[in-house]
Amino acid sequence: MSKFSNDRFNKSVNIPNPLYQSLQGRYFVGQTETICLEKGRNAWGGLINLSNSDVDLFVNAFTITNHSNQPIVAEIWFNPIPLGEPMISDMVSPANTTLSPLPKPKVKIAFEELVKRFPKKGVNVFKRIVPPQSTLTSDEDGKFIFPPGGSFIIFLIAKSNEIIQSEVAFGWFEKKRDNGNGCNKH
Repeated sequence: MSKFSNDRFNKSVNIPNPLYQSLQGRYFVGQTETICLEKGRNAWGGLINLSNSDVDLFVNAFTITNHSNQPIVAEIWFNPIPLGEPMISDMVSPANTTLSPLPKPKVKIAFEELVKRFPKKGVNVFKRIVPPQSTLTSDEDGKFIFPPGGSFIIFLIAKSNEIIQSEVAFGWFEKKRDNGNGCNKH
C-alpha cells in the first residue's frame, strides 16, 4: 500500500465569499432602469432593505454608468430617507440561476430621477466622480452591512444643463437575521 493513500488526505478548497453566497442562493444582482438627471435635478439608485425583510443586507459591488459627455458626481449615502416617489426595478436576478425554484431577494433596488432635493438624514460617506462615457466600478466585498429598514443609496448630481442618462447596478447578498439568542430563524 502506498504511503500516500487517498484515504489519508482531505481535500480543502477555498472559494471567494461572493461565490459561496451565490452557491447558497443568497447573492443577487440587478440594476436600475436608465435614469435621467441635469443641473438642479438629480437622480438616485439604491438598495432598500425593507423593515420587515428579516435579513441583513451585505453590499458587495456597485457600478455607475454615465452615458453623457459630462462628468457626474456620485455621493454614496448610508441610510438616508429615499427622495421622491421611488420606483422599484424588476431587473434583478439571483446570481445562481441553477437553483429551482429561483430564490427571490427581500432587498429591493429602488430609483428616482429628476429630483430637486438632496437626501435627508443618513450619512454621505464618500463621493466619486464618474467620467464621461464610462462606468465606475467598486467592489466592497460585503463590508457595508444594513439591517432591516436600512438603505445604501447612490445619489447622482450633474453640473451640466444637458440631460444625462445613467444606470446604477448592484451585487449584494442577504443573510437571515439572528433572532437574538445566537440561533437563526428557519
